[in-house]
Amino acid sequence: MMGLLTLLLLCLSLLVSFSGADISVKVGVCYGQLGNNLRSPSKSVELIKSLRAKRVKLYDANPQILKALKGTDLQVSIMVPNQLLPNISTNQSLADDWVHTNVFPFFPQVKIRYLLVGNEILSSSDNTTIHSLVPAMRRIQTSIKSHNFHKIKVGTPLAMDVLESSFPPSNGTFRSDISGPVMEPLLQFLNRTKSFFFLDLYPFFPWSSDPTHIKLEYALLMAKNITYTDPGTGLTYTNLLDQMLDSVIFAMKRIGFPDLRLFIAETGWPNGGDIDQIGVNIYNAATYNRNVIKKVTAKPPVGTPARPGAVIPTFIFALYNENQKGGPGTERHFGLLYPNGSNVYQIDLSGETPELEFKPLPKPTNNEPYKGKIWCVVSRGRRANVTELGSALAYACGQGNRTCDPIQPGGKCYNPNSLVRHASYAFSSYWTQFRNAGGTCFFNGLARQTTKDPNLVMERNLETGR
Repeated sequence: MMGLLTLLLLCLSLLVSFSGADISVKVGVCYGQLGNNLRSPSKSVELIKSLRAKRVKLYDANPQILKALKGTDLQVSIMVPNQLLPNISTNQSLADDWVHTNVFPFFPQVKIRYLLVGNEILSSSDNTTIHSLVPAMRRIQTSIKSHNFHKIKVGTPLAMDVLESSFPPSNGTFRSDISGPVMEPLLQFLNRTKSFFFLDLYPFFPWSSDPTHIKLEYALLMAKNITYTDPGTGLTYTNLLDQMLDSVIFAMKRIGFPDLRLFIAETGWPNGGDIDQIGVNIYNAATYNRNVIKKVTAKPPVGTPARPGAVIPTFIFALYNENQKGGPGTERHFGLLYPNGSNVYQIDLSGETPELEFKPLPKPTNNEPYKGKIWCVVSRGRRANVTELGSALAYACGQGNRTCDPIQPGGKCYNPNSLVRHASYAFSSYWTQFRNAGGTCFFNGLARQTTKDPNLVMERNLETGR
């Protein structure tokens, strides 16, 4: 009896250790590469280790980065690019070739543990790519199995827009256009392969779109006396992150998959952004990320109201501020590090450093909407590239409703005839017309926002001969 009991305890111990390898509470970091001034792969890996990360997520299978990761203890996630999915979904040989080229040379010296097929595919409007997702995942899984890469889980990261309803959490429902044809076979695949539902979620976005009704402290996981009780379940929430996670849990339950494990593939808060973007500062970014790390590394695990005690593996987005990302300024300001490798703020991804040991954070100054006027003008450092600036000017003038009439020959703003001044006028005119429809003041890095009226600046420059 004692021998059988010892054997049973040993088997239970092994089971816990094997499952724990998959669902470790350790936090990782997303290593994006959309910058022309980032540190080398080898230096970046050292920086990742200095942040005390235990995982790293790549958005491709960059061989230089994978070589730099050889021999480290970091669990690695790699990704099949979106554009390959339609072809891989119908051709096993292509799936085999991709795995043989991008996984085989590095495994097991690189601890590749997650192979993500595409990135936020279901946020696309391309139906061909959307419907190729699950077949491509099956092809990749077949190839992984044929290579005996048993430790690698296949999944795909999805954004919160896969839901058509997320409030209250108990009303979580997948979009009707994807629920049957895509989500059901996807969840069946994840359930069969014992993989994860990889989810990208950012409380910053719902908060910044409705800061009146969603309190900042609630979004930052620092609320003391703010709670929300779901009328459908009676579950009480103390932060927006838990609400968002549980809305996905209830959506999965609604179509018959109540037990699939969640993995936060991306979360974070911007440390900066454009003048008209609320709450984008170092204080909020550090507060949010530190509180998320504290939550997901808690021992014992705290889970969510719908899944108390559940372990939620997590990647923080992102390693660097990436200057070549498009869109609003926030897109270029999610990094834990500046491109030179210095910290934007102190952070410990292990969750072991007490809050009191961190240096004080700069007080936020933009937690309320900016109420003054803003213009979009040519960035100071980009005026020399005449070809790029001319192309951006032509684009801005070609988009709107008589956007650039005043700077045409004979127009009231034509003189003084200067490419920079004409481009600044065009950028501001375009942005004024299209900002509410998603237009940004970026133009591939050629433009910036300013609170100084460019017309007054131009007049002063003319008076002083500048």
